[in-house]
Amino acid sequence: MAGRVRGFTLIEMLVVLLIMGLFVGLVSSMAQPDDRGLLRLEADRLAQLLDLAATEARVSGQPIAWTRDGTGYRFWRFQEDAGWSELRGNDLLRTRSLPPGMTISGLWIESLHSQDAMRLEFSPYGATLAYTIELALGAERYSVEASPLGELRIVPGGHSGENKEKIHG
Repeated sequence: MAGRVRGFTLIEMLVVLLIMGLFVGLVSSMAQPDDRGLLRLEADRLAQLLDLAATEARVSGQPIAWTRDGTGYRFWRFQEDAGWSELRGNDLLRTRSLPPGMTISGLWIESLHSQDAMRLEFSPYGATLAYTIELALGAERYSVEASPLGELRIVPGGHSGENKEKIHG
């Protein structure tokens, strides 16, 4: 039978579509992190920004502070003539909003727990206070813990977690 054109059968087309569907599903599930991955990413970002704020305070000679609010956090700078004012014009230490559903569920400074507004201050001189900031998303928890030596750790499972992962220091 000369001249017969060979094409794809219906079964071959369905198999290809099934494989493509599985591949797209796998890629989309990998591209969107789960609650734990998203929380870990935000904890890493917060740890790096807090480390940057402490360094900036030492370099500039002016205290820098961090505060939380209902949906995010912000950085402040102390100036002798004006007092505390929100840091503006700094791309890294700008006001940040947390992803939807994520909260800062705890703040402990030198073993004091606060549910109210509290300012975490980074002094240009002297030792840094030990602190813990707990982030929550659904049932997942991560904490950013800092020692008085400036060593930062990310703790999975929250404030009382046992598996500490060193970030800086």
